[in-house]
Order: sequence, then C-alpha cells, then structure tokens
Amino acid sequence: MNKTKIDWATMSWNPLTGCRHGCPYCYARRTAHRFDKGLEDPAPLSGGLHVLEEKIKGTPYPYGFEPTLHRYRLNQPERVEEPQTVFVCSMADLFGKWVPTSWIAQVIDACLRAPQHRYLFLTKNPARYLELDHLALLPHGENFWYGSTVANRDAAAMYPMPWANINTFWSMEPLLEPVAMGEAEGLPQWVILGAETGSRRDKVIPRREWVDQIAAFCAENEIPVFYKGNLREYFPDLPASMFPWEV
Repeated sequence: MNKTKIDWATMSWNPLTGCRHGCPYCYARRTAHRFDKGLEDPAPLSGGLHVLEEKIKGTPYPYGFEPTLHRYRLNQPERVEEPQTVFVCSMADLFGKWVPTSWIAQVIDACLRAPQHRYLFLTKNPARYLELDHLALLPHGENFWYGSTVANRDAAAMYPMPWANINTFWSMEPLLEPVAMGEAEGLPQWVILGAETGSRRDKVIPRREWVDQIAAFCAENEIPVFYKGNLREYFPDLPASMFPWEV
C-alpha cells in the first residue's frame, strides 16, 4: 500500500490494475502507460488477463493497462498496523465485467484479514455489487464502503440502490453535466464532488450551478459532501468537506 494524494483517502492499494471501460478522461490509463515497459506475459490467462505471483522490478504495470492480479500485494493491508482509509484499486475497476469472481474474493478476503482499515471501493459497474451480494461475497461491515462513479445522468439512473446495512457513496468525479439526484433509483450515504484531472483537449469544466444543485439536494437529504481539491480550484468558496464516518 502507498500514501496517496487522493484527498478522500489516506492510502491506495492496488492488488489489481488495469481496466477496459475506455473512459477518455482516465488518469489511471495515462499513468500505467507512462510506466509500461511493453513486456509480454509468458503465460497469459484466457481473455487477456494476467497474474503476477512476484513483483517485476522496474515497472509496476508490466502489461500496461491490461487487467492484472498482483497476488504478491494481497498481504499488504495486514502489514500496516495503523488504521487507514484505503482506496482499493485506484488503478483498476475491481468490479468490471471482465474481472473473475475469484480475483474479487481474494481481494475481499485480504481486507477481512486486516479489519483495522476502512476500505473504499469504486466502480463503473455497480450491478456487480448486487451479483456478489447475492452470492454472499460482499461484506456488510461498517469499515466497507461501496461507491459508484456517477459523472452524468445515465450513471445516476442505473445505480442499483438502496441496500440495507451497506455503506454506499457516489464519486461524481469528473462531474460532466448536471445530475438530478432525485431521479435516481436510490440515494447514497456520501457524495464526492470533483472536476476532471489533467489537460485533455475536450476537458469538461463543471459549472457552479451543477455543483450548487447537487449540494442543495444533499443538504436537504442529510447526505455529507466531500469537495475535491481540483473542484476548489474553480470554486474556492465551497463549504468544508465532510466524511460520513465523522458526521
């Protein structure tokens, strides 16, 4: 695990890297390709998946942004005694359709072996949460938080909520258009609001009215909001950020 610059977590942990969503604004893909050594896997799994039992020196992403399970990292949470808020798989979508259930189970088991930490998961495929919950593979502990990236209206409409006894959040980063939260199937317990990172040619800069509309809805429904630093760069007068476990 590593200290992170992500301002809503204290550490990031990447037992899995790589993603196939193909989002044009993806910072993780850019990062992985910056360190990609162009190596070939001598024994890839079917579907273009990869497993590493040991670290390959000189590159944390030996197969670029292709889905890779770094099995040697699974014991890292156990080795950190001080409680942390851990963003799990900041360089992947652990719950993507292409990820084997056995990989997810190994990551969850590693979390359960280190209960001193708070684990934050984030996906663009929240339907996978429901599938895993039906299989009794999704922990309901208070230190597990399940998030979905909700950058536009379509993502808000598909979010499969609510669930009983499960902590949920939306990461509305990057906020690409106005989102009417009241039209969603259910509401999260926490909202993270942020702008797009980087200098992409078609970069979307969120409008203040989009932010204010979401903030007002959250205030009315007692949903704490965390405003990322990249959003404060545009709107420095935003109120203080809140964490749901501190409210």
